Amino acid sequence: MRGRALRAALSGLAAAVVAAGVMQARSVADARWPRLVRENHAGRPVSLLEGPAAAAGLLAAAVGVPGGAVKTAALTAVGTAGALGSVDDFAETGSSKGLRGHLGALARGRVTTGAVKVIGIPVVSVLACGLLRTEAASLRGRLADAVLAGGVVAGTANLLNLLDLRPGRALKAGALMAAGQSALDAVSPARGRIRGAADASAALCGGAAGATAVLLRDDLGGSTMLGDAGANALGAAIGLRSALTASRPRLACELAVLAALTLASERVSFTRVIEKTPGLRELDALGR
Repeated sequence: MRGRALRAALSGLAAAVVAAGVMQARSVADARWPRLVRENHAGRPVSLLEGPAAAAGLLAAAVGVPGGAVKTAALTAVGTAGALGSVDDFAETGSSKGLRGHLGALARGRVTTGAVKVIGIPVVSVLACGLLRTEAASLRGRLADAVLAGGVVAGTANLLNLLDLRPGRALKAGALMAAGQSALDAVSPARGRIRGAADASAALCGGAAGATAVLLRDDLGGSTMLGDAGANALGAAIGLRSALTASRPRLACELAVLAALTLASERVSFTRVIEKTPGLRELDALGR
């Protein structure tokens, strides 16, 4: 237990140092590359450099994940989510928005950067989780586990991106999800399903906490935002914790919830729901 706490602390420190280092270049980078700056919901200019900073910090933490296959899966899932998110942030094509918009454009023969992300992150997440979920006795079972776990990784990445509409919201949601995972893991421990799962989970949790600690102040202040790059990378790291430690039934339940929220976002404004719900409204505004 003490070793895992130390691993989490070191991963958190690595993520914090790398994320802070990237953010040190903010003033110069924003002036040199106009695409790094966009308007937020209030019409204020915000820097998207927070996204690459978060992704870089999380990748630094993933380097500390023990085990060759687990480390490869973590670097692949988090790195791909951050990279494809960056493409959508800085080289966006088309005006399509949301899952329906991107898939609709693809059906009409137009490949948008959003469509590449919508397809690419789930595919790579399933492949990465195929390196992890090898404990099932049959090929069919291993494939089912990889699809469920990869779906959770991709779904969590997408959910945090959907929530990144107000200062601090996605980072707070990520922290709450990570805390919920820790509680579920305590109730239903991994029990050796994946060798080194608990240590790897500690490293990912520490990395997410370290990056969040560095980036939260500016995000809450409305001067920076995660964007697709940061939200997708953070969501992938959090989702990967479930891929490491959750049982198949728990993965199925988490994926069902993520799918339901994704479909609901096509019809319902999360911001409107939050603003009308006591408790959520106050939590959402906390620290701004």
